[in-house]
Amino acid sequence: MRLVIAECQVDYVGRLTAHLPMAPRLLLVKADGSVSVHADDRAYKPLNWMSPPCWLQEQPGVWTVRNKADESLVITIDKVLHDSTHELGVDPGLVKDGVEAHLQQLLAEHPNTLGEGLTLIRREYPTAIGPVDLLCRDPGGGTVAVEIKRRGEIDGVEQLTRYLELLGRDPLLSPVSGVFAAQQIKPQARTLAADRGIRCVTVDYDGLRGVAPAGLRLF
Repeated sequence: MRLVIAECQVDYVGRLTAHLPMAPRLLLVKADGSVSVHADDRAYKPLNWMSPPCWLQEQPGVWTVRNKADESLVITIDKVLHDSTHELGVDPGLVKDGVEAHLQQLLAEHPNTLGEGLTLIRREYPTAIGPVDLLCRDPGGGTVAVEIKRRGEIDGVEQLTRYLELLGRDPLLSPVSGVFAAQQIKPQARTLAADRGIRCVTVDYDGLRGVAPAGLRLF
């Protein structure tokens, strides 16, 4: 991973345009090729980013990142304050709670319980910001990202929203819809999910272990 702290401005040109004026920012260049721009707030969410596959071209004072959709992220650097590279090695991945991990396995084996006609594309679908629990295909050919929790709270909906924003920028996957699945879903999380266009599924874990369709309630 390469960490660069620099006075820079950022211009994104693609399906829309976005401009970040000159300011100190952290630039992350990861081994998977992704490039993201961060401020010293907003927790882990980047101000802008380019997901792989993409290509970084460095010229004096200017970084240009392009992807296969011909979108570009142009980073104009006025002053570099820090530039270092670190080898992190292979990450062992997130170790999930036993019940949550088993839920994921069961739903991967029976994706149609999350929606009529859903088929599994992949478990733990990798992205630049973490793996999507399940990536599925609906009967119309659309992509469906599924986030699975034992207890569904607002943080889980926010996490799925970030995945949807990222996956939606990939022309091979777009359009992408979301399903938030949990044993219990708090009302605040359900309200936020509805506002974001995310469908909620309450899962009966015991019923699912017996693959009893009546044990699931769709909302």
